[in-house]
Amino acid sequence: MRMQGKVALITGGASGMGAASARRLRQEGAEVVITDVQTELGRSVAEAAGLTFLRHDVSDADSWSSVMQQVAARFGRLDIVMNNAGIVGTGNIETITLPDWHRVMSVNLTGVMLGCQHAIAAMRRNPGGSGGSIINVSSIAGLAGMAIDAAYSSSKGGVRLLTKSVAVHCARNKLAIRCNSIHPGTIDTPILSPALDSAPDRAALHSFLSNLSPMGHMGTGDDIAAMVVFLASDESAYVTGAEMLVDGGLMAQVSGM
Repeated sequence: MRMQGKVALITGGASGMGAASARRLRQEGAEVVITDVQTELGRSVAEAAGLTFLRHDVSDADSWSSVMQQVAARFGRLDIVMNNAGIVGTGNIETITLPDWHRVMSVNLTGVMLGCQHAIAAMRRNPGGSGGSIINVSSIAGLAGMAIDAAYSSSKGGVRLLTKSVAVHCARNKLAIRCNSIHPGTIDTPILSPALDSAPDRAALHSFLSNLSPMGHMGTGDDIAAMVVFLASDESAYVTGAEMLVDGGLMAQVSGM
């Protein structure tokens, strides 16, 4: 029960890594609010796990204000924010359209910026004094370029450095608010479903993705949830501005060796 007495907000919490992290934080004693644009699925996940669901478009500043007002009214504090909502892009640098570029950036980067901004404002007002943990979900694509998806890589790279900026700002201003990024590798979540379903050979693509890491399998939402609990807890009190890889060793290897 490391999270007893704490309140957490997780965007993109209706499925995948967000839902797994929400369930784990709830098991550890936190009150957890999940938000998503997938209303029916979000409500189902929340009901099953004893969570609170709010519909929320992370790219919209007014939607953030509404969510934060509801969290404050119900719980009176906010200790953990996991900026997890994200979407994939639709092409490489030669094929992506400007509307698609803006769509990915609005969710994956602007949404995280707004999440950090609103989290800091809420955490400053916590009873007992300012404090909290902001956890931003980036990707291994935020550390190394992914040629097939220029917008996704760019947005996740932006999340990586935004996290460091937020961490240094909060530390220098003695806010007791930490900010770290998680960089998942290939994680078996619903975000992969469109690619798998459209592949000529689904089994072959699944095998390829599984064997990208030297561990020889994809990670799960629970693997990410374990890292979230660590970063949300007091056990990581001296960790801020860090890049936490959860990738089965994918980024540690030299290709072909």
